[in-house]
Amino acid sequence: MADRMVELFRYLSSGVYVIGVSHGDRRNAFTASSLVHVSFNPLLVALSINPGHASYPILLSGGVFGISVLGAEQQKLAEHFGTQSGRTVDKLSSTPWRAGRTGAPLLRDALAYFDCQLLTDVAAGDHRLVVGRVVDGAILIPDGQPLLYAATGNLDESADLFAKEFDQPARYRNCVHRV
Repeated sequence: MADRMVELFRYLSSGVYVIGVSHGDRRNAFTASSLVHVSFNPLLVALSINPGHASYPILLSGGVFGISVLGAEQQKLAEHFGTQSGRTVDKLSSTPWRAGRTGAPLLRDALAYFDCQLLTDVAAGDHRLVVGRVVDGAILIPDGQPLLYAATGNLDESADLFAKEFDQPARYRNCVHRV
């Protein structure tokens, strides 16, 4: 069942992004795929982040984050930002970036970017759900194709993290759903 669970969740189509955070002279960036547009007015996005991640305290204290949309040919960049810890490596030192309007790092070679101010942060299982207001953004490569999460294989090493089966609260067991 576990392998089937991994494959099932890969059907949730999403892109791959580098999330840049900053506070004062502290900066970091990490790869993410759990990102969603949540509101049209105001423009809001949400992302999921592990609270043990080195970027999380920087995001909270700085109150800003940048989203760099990766292109289909940028899996190596996704690996760079997704497989090293910001506690031990300055991941931004080897990649061209600029500070966005908020000061958050944005990759220069991204397909597009969103520059966001943190609005709220709530518990969501073993992660935190961070909601941000988009204050700036642009398409940088109009004809580019985004890197899709399903195309990255087990880049994020999440296959071992999925529950082994569906967790059904007692009130849903033996429940018949009618349409």
